Amino acid sequence: MSIADDVIDVAGRARVASRALALATRATKDVALHAMADALLARADEVVAANAEDVRRAEEGGTPPNIIDRLRLTPDRIAGMAQGLRDVAGLPDPVGEVVRGGVLANGLELRQVRVPFGVVGMIYEARPNVTADAAGICLKSGNAVLLRGSSSARSSNTAIVEVLRDAVVGAGLPADVVQLVPGDTHESVKALMRARGHVDVLIPRGGAGLIQSVVEESTVPVIETGVGNCHVYVDAAADLEKALAIVINAKTHRTSVCNAAESLLVHESVADAFLPRVVAALQEAGVTLHGDEAFSAYGDVVPATDEDWATEYLSLDIAARVVPDLDAALDHIRRWSSQHSDAIVTEDQAAARRFVAEVDSAAVLVNASTRFTDGGEFGFGAEIGISTQKLHARGPMGLPEMTSTKYVVIGEGHVR
Repeated sequence: MSIADDVIDVAGRARVASRALALATRATKDVALHAMADALLARADEVVAANAEDVRRAEEGGTPPNIIDRLRLTPDRIAGMAQGLRDVAGLPDPVGEVVRGGVLANGLELRQVRVPFGVVGMIYEARPNVTADAAGICLKSGNAVLLRGSSSARSSNTAIVEVLRDAVVGAGLPADVVQLVPGDTHESVKALMRARGHVDVLIPRGGAGLIQSVVEESTVPVIETGVGNCHVYVDAAADLEKALAIVINAKTHRTSVCNAAESLLVHESVADAFLPRVVAALQEAGVTLHGDEAFSAYGDVVPATDEDWATEYLSLDIAARVVPDLDAALDHIRRWSSQHSDAIVTEDQAAARRFVAEVDSAAVLVNASTRFTDGGEFGFGAEIGISTQKLHARGPMGLPEMTSTKYVVIGEGHVR
């Protein structure tokens, strides 16, 4: 069979499995999630050994250290994956939730209820922890999942999926609720993107190139999870102590994630007071600044270009400039933001309200780090990704966002 036939075959098996999963009770799904967590811990050595193969290949291939960090699994990280599955088990089941409903004037009972998508395809890069996260969130929301991670993590993903499939069978669910998409080449990705009618929705997670490719080439509906070119704007009325802490946290807390800050804007009226402090603190943390002339006066700064303003670094780099006013900051963000997360630091409530109203991003933060844009931090308990599109879901996608709805209409012989 061709790779396209192989992909259609696993999608067909996923469809069959999804029907059984859609009927599963919350108790059954939660038992499966705990079994998956137990199995990951019990077989952690297998997963770490498989991951070591991926890491070795990446190192030999000259992969950048920040990407290797996203690829690497340790016993602690596997324990975190297991805890993530237990956390999902503890969340309310969205399936069957009544979104709205009541009795119509003609006596018909009408309810809009949450239902699973059916078969979800995940296309993602490097991070093998996504394999367990996606499997758990899809299972709890009643969806079978087809996982297409990057070839760089193939050994890790194969081992993780084998562990998870064995666990769900032991819990009484079909193994095919969790499957890897066969193949290591772009042909298998293309086949998944072309599997309209077999796969209900695709969710890409990764860099700009991956996401753009999936959005532009897929015939399967796509929920676009976004690139994080996130901004922190330090306003004229900022508390500079707060601003310094927020900038350092947003940039350095974890650099290889989509909610890390990539651009810093500073109002010119506080530049003389703030720039020496923030440049020194960022450089002490190992951050390379790509800045304008104002920033260059306070340290070893790489001259910023348009490419810098557009870049999601995912590393210890940040683009920085001084702006004359809030209007200029808003104009910069409108042009360069990826509409993921953008923050203002200010004690001026009018400026904060205007920033919130005019910045068109999935998350807009006031006096808080961009690192808070996260399903767990928002209290959702889990997320499949952060959507930057405007249809169906926007922002961190928790369990409810992994469902669709249908209308249930109950009558007593009603005719129109």
